[in-house]
Amino acid sequence: MPIIVPENLPAGEILQKKENIFVMNSSRAITQDIRPLKIAILNLMPKKIETELQFLRLLSNSPLQIDVHLVYTASYRPSHTSMEYLEKFYKTFDEIKYEKYDGMIITGAPVEKLPFEEVDYWEEMAKIMDWSKDHVFSTVFVCWAAQAALYHFHGIEKEELLDKLFGVFEHKITKQDDMLKGFSDSFLIPHSRHTRVKEDDVRACEDLQVLSESEDAGIYLIKSKKYNQFFITGHAEYDTETLKNEYDRDVSQGQKIEIPKNYYENDDPSKPPKNCWRSNAYLQMSNWLNYYVYQITPYDINEI
Repeated sequence: MPIIVPENLPAGEILQKKENIFVMNSSRAITQDIRPLKIAILNLMPKKIETELQFLRLLSNSPLQIDVHLVYTASYRPSHTSMEYLEKFYKTFDEIKYEKYDGMIITGAPVEKLPFEEVDYWEEMAKIMDWSKDHVFSTVFVCWAAQAALYHFHGIEKEELLDKLFGVFEHKITKQDDMLKGFSDSFLIPHSRHTRVKEDDVRACEDLQVLSESEDAGIYLIKSKKYNQFFITGHAEYDTETLKNEYDRDVSQGQKIEIPKNYYENDDPSKPPKNCWRSNAYLQMSNWLNYYVYQITPYDINEI
């Protein structure tokens, strides 16, 4: 089944023409007698199109019809995306705050070294997180957004790492859950971050369950028992070359950066990287959509 995106969205055209993914615009979707899942993506990343592609690609791998609404923070003007683009394809929180959603994904953001309250859009972010409890059936927070949500809802602080956690790391299942149904006993996920949540505080919180973790990357997947929320510290959505692009950028800027671990063959950045996490990314997204959204969300979306 298709994903429904705004008319002429570049990411939609790329997915349809280059990757043979069924993409439908909203004007065609309203002629069908189907109640699609309504999913919002709050995109906090600077390169909006790149992040759109990553998440839309994963959402598309489902038999469900999904109506995607792209959202940005009005309190911060991104430097890598034009306002013309945002006004054409995105909505602000004020434009969606009276709507209900079956699911929401809040992406990471390159602000992890800042105290939460010093992030330019923190006040708006806090409002959106509070709003999601009553207006969204299930919410997924990714990387910095996961740290932000754990801090906002549970008071769990983050701490800076001595060295950037950068590469592809092996994970294990800590607690069996439908979110990880079909996963191997060990699986690979990329990480790219300078901070981590205080893990002892996560484990001590009665509302939270650790579903997956890594000896090298720490806690990966956390579930809220109360609010149908998931906190994901890694980047299963990353494309094959995302870590390469980050590494090449930092090298070109003269920054001190280690070669991403377990990514290049023989740790040789002159060789093309290999994607060893793609199937895990698709499975994780499909499990969330199926078990925590589609099967239990109300048919009448206004009942959320």
